[in-house]
Amino acid sequence: MDFNLPTKLAELKDKVDQFIRDDIIPYETDARWGAHGPSDELRRELNAKADAVGLLAVHVPEEYGGQNLSHFEKAVVFEAAGYSVLGPIAIHCHAPDEGNIHLLNEVGTPAQKERFLKPLACGDVRSCFAMTEPAPGAGADPGLLSTRATPDGNGWVINGRKWLITGADGAAFTIIMARTGDGPGDATMFLKELPHEAFRIERNLDTMDSAFLGGHAELSINDLKVSGEDVLGEVGKGFRYAQVRLAPARLTHCMRWLGAARRAHDIATEYARTRQAFGKPIGEHQGVSFMLADNEMDIHTSRLVIWRCATSLDQGQRASSESSMAKVICSEAIFRVVDRSMQILGGLGLSRDTVVERIFRDVRAFRIYDGPSEVHRWALGRRIVEGKFRV
Repeated sequence: MDFNLPTKLAELKDKVDQFIRDDIIPYETDARWGAHGPSDELRRELNAKADAVGLLAVHVPEEYGGQNLSHFEKAVVFEAAGYSVLGPIAIHCHAPDEGNIHLLNEVGTPAQKERFLKPLACGDVRSCFAMTEPAPGAGADPGLLSTRATPDGNGWVINGRKWLITGADGAAFTIIMARTGDGPGDATMFLKELPHEAFRIERNLDTMDSAFLGGHAELSINDLKVSGEDVLGEVGKGFRYAQVRLAPARLTHCMRWLGAARRAHDIATEYARTRQAFGKPIGEHQGVSFMLADNEMDIHTSRLVIWRCATSLDQGQRASSESSMAKVICSEAIFRVVDRSMQILGGLGLSRDTVVERIFRDVRAFRIYDGPSEVHRWALGRRIVEGKFRV
């Protein structure tokens, strides 16, 4: 690996850095950022600002107006965008849209790309990915998938329940994972435009995080009819396509939240330089300086892990193990960084006078979604015991 950034990428990173600091951070106190995420009005305003400086959806394929960034290039740019929690929303690289763009580009038919990917890639619409279900359905164990699609002439009828579906409220279309056979791996992905009366949002869950557009919904799917042309990819290969989406998507979460952790650390560092206690700045006390040093080590380690996994993906590898390791290493390290930053800030860190409190709530959720740390450790351990662990 060459750790020197190419000139063009370094310039893009600097441009994103400046944009986030000058144009996006001032929006962090905007009243339109509520408990269930920023409003769509705020999103469009931020997107317009990014578009005006040529930073809207820079990661998407060139045919949709982007620069077709590699995974490694995304790592650099997405970390810069994540310096504000609103940054990924502004440049349109936030979840679940970023993952859906990748999946549609990899698997979608030309007609599906024109109908769904094109408006999504340029930020005209939002989307959601409906896979997770309430108990006893699929959660960390996708094999428990209970939503079912039944053949109906040239199409299908889908019935089931989903929950923790990020961005469902306000999405223009959804990708639904449903079982289409009786085999343990027999599932299919379907596309459907929204809103639709058979795809009903029962409630938006009140969760501790507030970073995602539209929040996280619980919904019911009752006799939802889809055509054969709405099958994404091939029938019965839904779980395989889920890995096409999830392995890179786990990594892009790491990229974005690393930027947020760096922001929390910077705020804590500045406070440690100026806040006096016992005759000197608190940063000169070993207890605080050691926390700052540990933060820098966790940030450094996370970045190296992300870059290594991104390079594997760019080389055409599946990188399943690298992706799982990155998810665990980064989600836990990033949480430690933000937690230490809050500790250094003391009472100030508990308040909303800085953005650290909000970052803390958001990054705590990262250890659960896209696979809890325990599930990734279990999967890695199983591969090791079976002699299938490769990096």
